[in-house]
Amino acid sequence: MSTSFIPPRQVAIGDAASFVGTTPRAIRHYHSLGLLPEPERDGGGRRRYDYDDMIRLLWIRKMTDAGIALGDIRDAFAGSSVDGPAAHGAAGAGASDRAAGQGDVADVLEQLEATLEAKEAELQRQRAAVRRMRALGSRTGLLDEFVSQRLTGLPEGSLRQDDLDALLVTERIFGPLGAAVQAGRFVALATRPELRAESDRVEAAEAALDDTVAADDPRVAEVAAERHAFEEALLAVIEESGQDSEDDALVAAWDELHPEGADPEPGAETGAGAGSGSGGRRRSRSLADAVGMMPYDFSPARARCLELALELSLAGAVDESSATAGAHLAR
Repeated sequence: MSTSFIPPRQVAIGDAASFVGTTPRAIRHYHSLGLLPEPERDGGGRRRYDYDDMIRLLWIRKMTDAGIALGDIRDAFAGSSVDGPAAHGAAGAGASDRAAGQGDVADVLEQLEATLEAKEAELQRQRAAVRRMRALGSRTGLLDEFVSQRLTGLPEGSLRQDDLDALLVTERIFGPLGAAVQAGRFVALATRPELRAESDRVEAAEAALDDTVAADDPRVAEVAAERHAFEEALLAVIEESGQDSEDDALVAAWDELHPEGADPEPGAETGAGAGSGSGGRRRSRSLADAVGMMPYDFSPARARCLELALELSLAGAVDESSATAGAHLAR
């Protein structure tokens, strides 16, 4: 998987809302508040949203889920930063008027206590989220705790905004566990400047495979080979550093926190975006399903490049397996 995402093709407001997990009405409200700039419109006058719009919408949703008021989010964006918006987690806790005169007083009190307990738990979750944001800094702290913990200890400035954007999208599609595993790539890149430089070079070569390049152009196979070689080098660094063992520990910790068949925590998301928040075990999703969720598509040349790089990786895995089996037989 590439460490950053491809500049998108534009999508309609309904598709943007579906991907982010909100509604077109909410997006229009964000426009009216100045949270989201008005996008370009097509020939029919309909709004069209690109990758940057999608990223901002995802950050807005993360901050609102953390209990931050829309006005503070707007001010943060106006200041070109997500650092420092105040959290407004406190909510009114009055009993519903319709409960008056219905049922036994004890039943009403029991219902009110349950409501207050739920609100108190939500307040604690929001406070924990704000503490994490303050401790880790702005956007890193807005990612799921499972992801942000993997990024602790990195040198200041070694993590790029594009890295955080990529983790945000991965968390949305594959859940916190998938994003936490992907974070290991960024840890390796952050600590190896030569790898980061090679990653930038390969990604630039891939980005050049646009709609003007034919799928059978010789450059497609060349770039695929470069991507494969880079992934092999990155994997070697990850294995050498012991991060693959950390990945195994992450999976074990996730399974312990989210046992199969367990009920999701209150407030956990369900459906296509389930698992991107703090509660609940994420349902499995195929690679085809995940790609279908992306708010963009690939040029034919870029798609073919990805296929060839995958074929090279699979061939290498088969060769390695055959060599291991041969060594066992020779003993």
